Amino acid sequence: MSAPGWPAVLRHGDVVVRPMRLRDAGAWVEVRSRNADWLAPWEATRPGAPSVRETWNEHQTFSVYSQMMHRLRAQSRAGAALAFVIAIDGRLAGQLTVSTIVRGAFNSAQVGYWLDGARAGRGITPTALALVTDHCFGPVGLHRLEANVRPENAASRRMLTKLGFREEGLHRRFLAIDGEYRDHICFALTTEDVPDGLLARWSRARSAHS
Repeated sequence: MSAPGWPAVLRHGDVVVRPMRLRDAGAWVEVRSRNADWLAPWEATRPGAPSVRETWNEHQTFSVYSQMMHRLRAQSRAGAALAFVIAIDGRLAGQLTVSTIVRGAFNSAQVGYWLDGARAGRGITPTALALVTDHCFGPVGLHRLEANVRPENAASRRMLTKLGFREEGLHRRFLAIDGEYRDHICFALTTEDVPDGLLARWSRARSAHS
């Protein structure tokens, strides 16, 4: 039996958000391999691990992708996560994962994402995040979605603010990034914040500034 809202394919314009699949491995390795400088500063690692940049290529392989994909898809089937890729023109351009799904009174989850630096600045990530947020608040049945971002990540903070995520506070030494525990700013959104849907609000905002 599938978990609520899984699997799903979401789209708006040329942005498609869909489940990870094994044949994405080549594109995933290619995109990640040439984005070391763009992605490494924000990459989660074990505490005390060597610099991500020093070992980057060791972790961008078909084997690593396959293990990650099978683990995340199993979590998605169990209702503990939603593991998506972001695709443009049918090809993988990034990844978006809803994780730590907790039901019951909390009914909340966390979201993380990355995008090919060559495609940044085109509204792809906010569109993908808006699609997934609406899916989480609709078919998945969540009440709250949280994104935690390093204070130094100005681009991600700006994007979340534009989408209407609230800045709720600072988590001290929240997550191990590039080998050390780093502070993160918590952003969050609830169903009450977007009664008409986040994608609709994001689309109106883009139209007003076009």
